[in-house]
Amino acid sequence: MIALDAVSREFQVGSQWVHALREVSLGIDAGDYVSIMGPSGSGKSTLLNILGVLDRPDSGSYRFEGVEVTALDDAGQTRLRRERIGFVFQAFHLVPRLTAADNVALPLLLAGVPADERAERVATALDAVGLTQRADHRPDQLSGGQRQRVAIARATIMRPGLLLADEPTGNLDRHSGGEVVELLEGLLDQGIALVVVTHDPELGQRAQRHLRMVDGVLEAEA
Repeated sequence: MIALDAVSREFQVGSQWVHALREVSLGIDAGDYVSIMGPSGSGKSTLLNILGVLDRPDSGSYRFEGVEVTALDDAGQTRLRRERIGFVFQAFHLVPRLTAADNVALPLLLAGVPADERAERVATALDAVGLTQRADHRPDQLSGGQRQRVAIARATIMRPGLLLADEPTGNLDRHSGGEVVELLEGLLDQGIALVVVTHDPELGQRAQRHLRMVDGVLEAEA
């Protein structure tokens, strides 16, 4: 489903060039469960941004479901990101003034999905994460675990092929974090490829494939 071939990315910081990714090659299939670990500044976030089509590589190839992503214009990349990739972040990134249901509905609204279908799909998504009774609550009326479950419902409402989770349990207590991890892992049965960036070795070891980044280089899988 995903194929990176010799992908590199550099940034200029002051007068210095930082090699965030150095000829990274990686394949990910539908249903894969991959963790990416490594020290701060190792290139994990840059790799996640490339996979999520939030950033463009300076060189190399990125193919997603047979499409050469680097050849797409901005509109094509935006469409791919909206329709086929979901994101779950440590800080949730919910819209504070919107209810849980309205936050989940946002991707459908941006995609022009009709109101009746939006309502049905949002209700199904909230039920899947156990938040039917919290549909009308704003983020500040929800616990951290509940907010992350809303974020997961929003990330999967477009039925993506790839779900990217950046430190998904970083702001949660152990119990809530465990519930969120089980929810994410349950999505694998739907054929979603799950990529988790984490500093938590326990979470990282739960994945089927373990990748480690060091100085922009993807080391051999553990």
